[in-house]
Amino acid sequence: MAKHHPDLIMCRKMPGIAIGRLCEKCDGKCVICDSYVRPSTLVRMCDECNYGSNQGRCVICSAVGVSDAYYCQGCVIQEKDRDGCPKIINLGSAKTDLFYHKKAAGEITGGGG
Repeated sequence: MAKHHPDLIMCRKMPGIAIGRLCEKCDGKCVICDSYVRPSTLVRMCDECNYGSNQGRCVICSAVGVSDAYYCQGCVIQEKDRDGCPKIINLGSAKTDLFYHKKAAGEITGGGG
């Protein structure tokens, strides 16, 4: 996900003891390069990204996590697993644009409570 969308920003803080999770849609992907081959090292997240309602959520898309996240062997060899917490912390322009297009078309009604 992050490899194909350069506008996504990762947290990159010091990882703690929390293990990253992936949802059904993202299951099996390397969180850095989106590879499905040779998962090798468990993903560790910082405590801020795994706190409260974010606990157990997907590292990539923030859906409900169903499996543990792994770095692929290639990213471990290049030491990309040591860059910090890999949690995506912004939506990205593609999802934001989709929201505004749907709102303009009248598919989304006003939110709030």
